Amino acid sequence: MEFMPELDTLFWIMLAMSAGAGLMRGFAGFGSAMMLSPLLSLYYSPLAAVLIIGIMEIVVSIQLVPKALKDVEWPFLRPVIIAAILCIPLGIWALSAIDGNIISAFISLMVLAFVIVLATGWRYAGPKRLPITIGIGGLSGALIASTSVGGPPLLIYMMAGSQTARQVRANIIVYFAVIEIAVLIALWVRGLFDMEYFLMGAFFCPTYLAGAWLGSRLFRESSEHLYRRIALILLAIIAVYGLAGSLR
Repeated sequence: MEFMPELDTLFWIMLAMSAGAGLMRGFAGFGSAMMLSPLLSLYYSPLAAVLIIGIMEIVVSIQLVPKALKDVEWPFLRPVIIAAILCIPLGIWALSAIDGNIISAFISLMVLAFVIVLATGWRYAGPKRLPITIGIGGLSGALIASTSVGGPPLLIYMMAGSQTARQVRANIIVYFAVIEIAVLIALWVRGLFDMEYFLMGAFFCPTYLAGAWLGSRLFRESSEHLYRRIALILLAIIAVYGLAGSLR
């Protein structure tokens, strides 16, 4: 099967954004889906966003996971992953049952809410009991399967504790690696796997990987505070644009 995306303006925008998303993913361990999903859902479909981002996340995980493994908090992450996998079917049901414009608007609103939470410096201050951890994992898994943006609930929850930035980054890198594989398998089983979108994601992988490699280097050498400020501004702009487009 041959595939070549149309080299229109949207293609070049997505190519540039894939490099920017990779930079964010490599630096912070998250943010790539929040950058790409609003526009992919708006101009293609929510299913396209899940598939395109899924293959890109799996490929970049090969680059990021080995170095992250030593910092993973497995007692915390295991129940999160199990709960997320069990709730993937719920997200896939939502993906196929809910109107695409509604999902696109929801994605943009969720990204905006996450940006506001991080910008204000608010942190969840409650205890990390197992039932709460399982609930957060299940919510995140369902959101990844339906919108490709499942990181915000888990990130807010993790940032509440005593984990270092390195531990949070490692947890989210390994979590996404496992869950994205599970989501693509579930889509295949449900007959929703579209090879055209899968190959489109593979087409964007080289620029995404290049951005992730640069982001990993910046994580070791640059100011995290400055980078996060720039990332939040960019995410807010993308979310507002995606929301405006989905409500037209």
